Amino acid sequence: MAAGATYEPIATITTSGSATNATFSSISGSYTDLIVVFSGTSNSSSYSFMVRFNGDTGSNYSFTDIEGNGTSAASYRLANTDKIYFSYNNVTIGSSTSSQIVNVMNYANTTTYKTAIGRVSTAVNSTGYAGATAGVGLWRNTAAITSISLTLPVGSITNGSTFTLYGIAAA
Repeated sequence: MAAGATYEPIATITTSGSATNATFSSISGSYTDLIVVFSGTSNSSSYSFMVRFNGDTGSNYSFTDIEGNGTSAASYRLANTDKIYFSYNNVTIGSSTSSQIVNVMNYANTTTYKTAIGRVSTAVNSTGYAGATAGVGLWRNTAAITSISLTLPVGSITNGSTFTLYGIAAA
C-alpha cells in the first residue's frame, strides 16, 4: 500500500528590511500541488496579501471569500480582477501573528484553469480584530504555474516573517 502524498519543502523566504512581497520563481512542475505558508506580522492593519501567478497583472482572476470573527460574518466576491485576495476586508496580517495558507491544485497542468484555496487567521490585531477567512480563487489561464507572488498592498512585512513553499509529491 502506498504511503500517500507528502509535503516537500521547496523554498523559504525570511523577510528583512521593508519587504512588501515574496515571490517564488522557477517552480518545478514535478509535484501534484503547491502550498504556500506565511507566518508573521506587518505594520499594516488593513490588508492581507494579493496573490498572483506567473507575474500576470491582467484581469484574469476571480475570488470568493467568507470570513468571520465569532460575532459577525461577511462574504465577498470579485470577478475579472488583477489578483486574488484570500481575505478581502476584515482579516488582516496586522501587528499580531497571522498565518496564511494557499493551496494551488494541479498547478502544472496546461489544459485547465488554475484554482487555489486560501485560509487566513489573525489573532487580535492593533484594531482589536481577530478572525478567520476561507476563500477560493481562480486564475483563468492554462499555463503551468512557475511563479507565485504574494504582495502586501499597503505597509511592509515585519522582519523575520516567513513564507515557505511546499510541493506535494505524488504517492
